[in-house]
Amino acid sequence: MEEKGKITKVSIGQGEMTFKLEELLAKKNISKNKMMRDIETDFKVIQRIAKGTITRVDLYVLARICDYLDCNLEDIIDYKKSIKK
Repeated sequence: MEEKGKITKVSIGQGEMTFKLEELLAKKNISKNKMMRDIETDFKVIQRIAKGTITRVDLYVLARICDYLDCNLEDIIDYKKSIKK
């Protein structure tokens, strides 16, 4: 796991997941606590998504986050497959 500011990168399989929720929240000046209350989601779930420690994804939670932040899924979590040469 590699953290750069508010972005966390995790090697998974043949690629890398980038977790950008904390960066997006900072840009929109919204705290994790406020979002948690507003979308009625457990803080631990929000924290795991933000820190890249989540192991299973609840699509309904991701949809609520995207709706709340008016963003797309790739603004929160991104997967890039490694390029083999």
